[in-house]
Amino acid sequence: MSGAWEAVWLTLKVASVATAVVFVPGSLLAYVLARYRLPGKSFISAVVGLPLVLPPTAVGYLLLQALGAGGIFGDHGIQILLTWQAAVLAAVVMSAPLVIRTARVAFEAVDPELEQMARTLGLRPVEVFVYYTIPLAGRGLLAAALLGFTRAVGEFGATVTIAGNIPGRTQTLAAAIFSAQQVGDEQTANFLLLVALALGVVSIVGAEYLVRQQR
Repeated sequence: MSGAWEAVWLTLKVASVATAVVFVPGSLLAYVLARYRLPGKSFISAVVGLPLVLPPTAVGYLLLQALGAGGIFGDHGIQILLTWQAAVLAAVVMSAPLVIRTARVAFEAVDPELEQMARTLGLRPVEVFVYYTIPLAGRGLLAAALLGFTRAVGEFGATVTIAGNIPGRTQTLAAAIFSAQQVGDEQTANFLLLVALALGVVSIVGAEYLVRQQR
């Protein structure tokens, strides 16, 4: 059972780092998409949402092509394949759409007239964003972080493609469930399933509560 706990702790580590990495740039992009008219805005939104509609293994394959020998990043000395950092990258890519979409809804719920009123008081756009927009959208942004964390916890396909399934090194919760099921270890599989269900229920209930409060 120690291996199961290792998978749980590694998953929490990967999901936490991935959420921290994606949250700030994802929220900024969400604000730009919510407030500004940009050329190619629909294309940007489509690209952002691609990981939601592509098979996770396809996303993992694209990352593998980019990071492997002959890839854009692989040829520049970036070697993270088969490491926990690769699992973080996979989680970042797969959770980013949920973070950005939820954060965008949160920003769109903030009345632009309130921001305009703040500007008439002499505040710069950055100050309006920090002191008014973020607090008003705060609960929705927390919901975005929770949903992104939950998605990162459940990530499997892209992760095993670029990080592998190495016990104690890159084996996350989803991969550990798969491995336990493959070898017929029902006790470990059931334990990990309960952990995944608990994390998922807590995160989703928390996110829904925050979204209701935001509205």
